[in-house]
Amino acid sequence: MSASRLEAFTDGVIAIIITIMVLEIRVPHGSDLASLEADMPVLSAYVLSYVNVGIFWNNHHHMLHVTERVNGKVLWANLALLFWLSLVPFVIRWINDTGFTALPTAAYGIVLVGAAVSYQMLEHQI
Repeated sequence: MSASRLEAFTDGVIAIIITIMVLEIRVPHGSDLASLEADMPVLSAYVLSYVNVGIFWNNHHHMLHVTERVNGKVLWANLALLFWLSLVPFVIRWINDTGFTALPTAAYGIVLVGAAVSYQMLEHQI
């Protein structure tokens, strides 16, 4: 398989992940800054997550840019990375619904660590 196919697939999955993340943000009911203030923790989590996912996507793009072909190990390592990244919208929603309690916040950290470890596995396979 060519690296361009893997990159296109990953681009599509990451685009869906980011779309789901933004759809989880509730629109404020009021038209003033005070109504937006209540949603600042969720907006902050979205910005942090968007940056994190964007960093993974950017690094992935540059890594595959120098890769000519991929094998099965690379495919599975890439799927592991996408698995962890696909959990980001879930944990953001969980954090939002529970008010930044300990377990959902820890789960967010675990998801980010899982994505980082998966990325390292992918890098090692390439």
